[in-house]
Amino acid sequence: MAGSAPPPAAGWYIGLMSGTSLDGVDGVLARVGPSHCTVAQHSSRPLAPESRAQLLDLNTAGQDELHRAALAANALALCYAEVVHELLARAGLQAGDIRAIGAHGQTVRHQPGTHDGIGYTLQLNQPALLAERTGIAVVADFRSRDVAAGGQGAPLVPAFHQQVFSQPGRDVAVLNLGGIANLSLLPADGAVRGFDCGPANVLLDLWCQQHLGQPYDTDGAWARGGQALPALLRCMLAEPFLALPPPKSTGRDLFHAAWLARCLQAASAADASAQDVQATLAEFTAQACARHLQRHAPQCELLIVCGGGALNGHLMARLQALLPRVSVQPSDRHGLPALQVEAAAFAWLAHQCLAGLPGNLPAVTGARGPRILGAIYPA
Repeated sequence: MAGSAPPPAAGWYIGLMSGTSLDGVDGVLARVGPSHCTVAQHSSRPLAPESRAQLLDLNTAGQDELHRAALAANALALCYAEVVHELLARAGLQAGDIRAIGAHGQTVRHQPGTHDGIGYTLQLNQPALLAERTGIAVVADFRSRDVAAGGQGAPLVPAFHQQVFSQPGRDVAVLNLGGIANLSLLPADGAVRGFDCGPANVLLDLWCQQHLGQPYDTDGAWARGGQALPALLRCMLAEPFLALPPPKSTGRDLFHAAWLARCLQAASAADASAQDVQATLAEFTAQACARHLQRHAPQCELLIVCGGGALNGHLMARLQALLPRVSVQPSDRHGLPALQVEAAAFAWLAHQCLAGLPGNLPAVTGARGPRILGAIYPA
């Protein structure tokens, strides 16, 4: 538009992400501009056990929620600040060299379009505290504006995926296997779509923690040694969410321990081998993702996988077996390591906000139009 200011030149941004899997905080230092995002440094930090437990508890109603949520947000912001300081130290940069931090926060409730017809999405965060502890402007609260505009508030990464992973003349899809699985469809004609397609690590990690006392199933080795249970798998795949048309999003509000317990009961699998249940959960994730891709992008030639699930060799092998005509590849082969993609997306979204540019895609989230996402907390 005539007279409008040009977008800011490339600068340093930090992106911070703590996802549904609750395994920790990933942070990246990236050089972001109008048409690129290049990661220079990556740092990760596990959540303290007490912080993780508190955040997990806050996914369901409980006593004194407001007080506990406020303190959990403070603790998360302090963890974020430690990651920021580590990134700066590694790069030899000062706070003044950074344009902004994009800090997602921790989703504890996600119910867009429900209750009063508007619904809400809630990410615990303390961006003002983070700005104080780092001396850097913070952009936060990325999802609520999209929900206010009638959208799902998720997934927000397809616009970023389009910038970094699309290939001219080729139909590509990006599958993020975090706590929840979401697909970005990047067709050759540029008509980007995206949606959540079910759980990824959230139930796999839960079951592994309950039965092995380990945070996750390394490389999917435990699941690989089990056998998927047909009746249990059928029960899981009958979940109505899977058949809903996009736009759609989900989270721990649906896929949680009680959901899994109901499936086990319905399939008469309450006494099944724990390892076989893990194998079934892995197969459920792989089949749910594969079916969504086949239904919505049957012409896709390349599936780029990111998130922690990209490090699960068993899950990657099952995806490739279920999608024999698609090349299934980790995002590392396309310039961005799997554990850096989501944090980089929020560095990019922070740039979009400061530039006054939209961060959502209405065709993805169902919002009434493109919106500038995020609230800015000055340094």
